[in-house]
Amino acid sequence: MKNKNYYAILMAGGVGSRFWPVSTQEFPKQFHDMLGTGDTLIQKTFNRLANLIPEENIFILTNERYNDLVLEQLPNVTKRQVVLEPAMRNTAPCILYASLKIKKENEDAVMIVAPSDHWIEDEQSFSNNVQTAFEYCESNDALMTLGITPTFPNTGYGYIEYDKSSTKEIKPVNQFREKPDYETAKSFIDQGNFLWNAGIFMWCVKSVISAFKSNQPELFELFESGYSAYNTEFEDDFIRDNYAKAENISVDYALMEKSDNVFVIPATFDWNDLGTWGSLYDKLPKDGHNNAILNAKSLAENAEGNIIRANKGKLVVIDGLNDYIIVDKDDTLLIYPKGKEQNIKQVLQRVKKKFGDK
Repeated sequence: MKNKNYYAILMAGGVGSRFWPVSTQEFPKQFHDMLGTGDTLIQKTFNRLANLIPEENIFILTNERYNDLVLEQLPNVTKRQVVLEPAMRNTAPCILYASLKIKKENEDAVMIVAPSDHWIEDEQSFSNNVQTAFEYCESNDALMTLGITPTFPNTGYGYIEYDKSSTKEIKPVNQFREKPDYETAKSFIDQGNFLWNAGIFMWCVKSVISAFKSNQPELFELFESGYSAYNTEFEDDFIRDNYAKAENISVDYALMEKSDNVFVIPATFDWNDLGTWGSLYDKLPKDGHNNAILNAKSLAENAEGNIIRANKGKLVVIDGLNDYIIVDKDDTLLIYPKGKEQNIKQVLQRVKKKFGDK
C-alpha cells in the first residue's frame, strides 16, 4: 500500500529546443519517445514516480498549450492532476502554486519535484533515494535535493557543494555553484565534494511554503492571495488574472541558494538529463562504428560517432561523416556537428527569423 501522504510534481512545461527539429514548441521532447523504448519521456517518468507515489497524487505541471498532450499520453490522469501555467515564468512560481494546491488538499504531504525528461535506468535505486529523503523530510524542516556524482568536468550543469566532513548519507549543502568553465569544473571534481545539480527536489509541503514565505515574500503573497480559490471552480479565473504577474525566477535562485536548511543525497542511480542530441547519443546502442541509429535504416560508410534519426523505415545513406547529428523530421533535415550541439538553440532562432516558425 503506497503512502497517501506522498505526492509528486512532474515538471513538463519545457520546450527542449536543443532537440530541434524533433522537439518543437507545439510538440516538445517530453512527449516524444526519444529513446525508442515504446514510451515517451513523460510516460517513463510518470511510471517511475508511480512505483513509490499513489498515481492520483502525481500532479503534472505544464503549460496550458500541452493540456491535451498530457491527457492523451497519460490517460489515467484526471483533470485535477494537471496544473496549467498560462504563462512561462520559470520553476519557482509553478512549484509554489502547485504546493499551495497540495497543502490545501493534504497538510501532511511530502513531495518530490521531478523533471519529465530525464533518463534513469535503475528505478529501484531512484525510489530508495526518494524514500530516504521523504522519511527525513517528514521529521525535519529540510529542503532536499538529489545530486549526481560527476563522471567528467561537465560545463553544462550547475554543481552542489556539500559539507566534506559529513559521513552520513544525507549531507548538508554548503552552496550551489553556477555552470563553471572547464578548469573550474575540473577543480570541483578534484575536491571530491561536488555533485551535479539534477533539479530533483524533495520536501514536506509545509517546509517549502514556509521557505517561499521567508525568501520570496512578494511571490508568496501573490499566490497565497488565491488560496481560498484553489481546488475550486474559481481557481482558473484567479490564475488567469494573476499568474503572469509572477517574477520569472527558478526555484534554485528563489529558495535553494538562499536557505540554510538545504541537504543533498548523492544519487545511487545512473542519470542523464537528455538535454542535447549528444547526451541522447550516449544512452543509445551503437553499431560497430559507434553510430547510434533511431528508427531509420542506415548505410554508413567511412562514418563514425554519428547519431541518425529519421521516420521509421526511412533509408539514410552517409559517407565520410564523423560525429554529426543527422535528423530528418517532416519538412526539416538537420545535419550538424555534434561538437556544436549547444548552438542548436541559436540556430533555431535564426531559422525562425529567416523562414518563420518551423
